[in-house]
Amino acid sequence: MSSKALFLDRDGVVNVEIGYLHRIEDVTFVPGIFSLCRTAMRLGYRLVIVTNQAGIARGFYDEAAFETLMAWMQARLREEGVELEAVYYCPFHPEHGIGEYRREHEDRKPGTGMLRRAINELGVSLADSVMVGDRCSDMAAANSAGLKQAFLVSGTEKSRCGGHYIEVNGLEEVERWLLKQDVSV
Repeated sequence: MSSKALFLDRDGVVNVEIGYLHRIEDVTFVPGIFSLCRTAMRLGYRLVIVTNQAGIARGFYDEAAFETLMAWMQARLREEGVELEAVYYCPFHPEHGIGEYRREHEDRKPGTGMLRRAINELGVSLADSVMVGDRCSDMAAANSAGLKQAFLVSGTEKSRCGGHYIEVNGLEEVERWLLKQDVSV
């Protein structure tokens, strides 16, 4: 049986964007993330983080550091009543990667690899799913994968992105949208 997912970019959506976050002491959660996630879960959405991690590709930190940080973040989210179904990440970069990490990969947004993995691994219906991101690459991935809706958190991109999405100033706007969808079903 298929289900719907709320796909969340990590940096700029779950945590405040600081550039190549890899240390627990540098984590600040974005206002509204806990409430958004709890509401989404209550409405039947499975929570999935999909994140490009060019910092791994560039050698700023390794996959073990990323996994340690994510384990801590998942535990912190759990304390707030939020349960992630999966965390997908892409450690590759086609231009700035070092060694084995210097290559193009279908998981790297705007590629749809991470979203499509959720079909096979979680039984997610992309047509019923939603993406929240802060970059045009997030919107492009959501549009290419055929997601029901994409939300762009304003403030990161300097100009308008292509494709279909709703620009929001805060996560509470996404939460209100999800609640409206539930009422209209």
